[in-house]
Amino acid sequence: MENNKIETGNPQALRSLVVVFSYHHNNTEKIANTCANVLGAEVKTPQQVRPEEIAEYDLVGFGSGIYSATFDASILDLADRLPHAAGKKAFIFSTYGAPAFVANREFVGNNHAQIRDKLKAKGYTVIGEFGCAGWNTNSFLRFFGGLNKGRPDAGDLLNAEAFARDILEKARV
Repeated sequence: MENNKIETGNPQALRSLVVVFSYHHNNTEKIANTCANVLGAEVKTPQQVRPEEIAEYDLVGFGSGIYSATFDASILDLADRLPHAAGKKAFIFSTYGAPAFVANREFVGNNHAQIRDKLKAKGYTVIGEFGCAGWNTNSFLRFFGGLNKGRPDAGDLLNAEAFARDILEKARV
């Protein structure tokens, strides 16, 4: 896992962390690194994070590929183990293997429901959510070259950058 932390030199900068589980084709890691570059954030896997260390950050992102309409168990488990956060700001992002043309904001929101609910129950304020298609070669799809090949693509990464800039503005409020 790359650590793409950018030193901003700004003492007013938010201390940010992006926690990501990315498997198969590293689809979600690409989105995590894009967001981290904008935010000047550290990128870690759920296994690299102690729940109590999250309190050291002003802004925390949680990302995963979507598996059976929810986040990976390692991210969900981390969320369960987090201490109460009393309004700490968080954001959620994902990549999904469903056909890109069927996905919309409601689809993405439904896939994020479990992690969103866990974070809110721990006192987090979720200030934004992002999702995009990712290359899927699971099951029989591998015999046909997969679904969403080449995704996330340059357009998805530009959308992730814009999302991260928006999150940064919301986090500073």
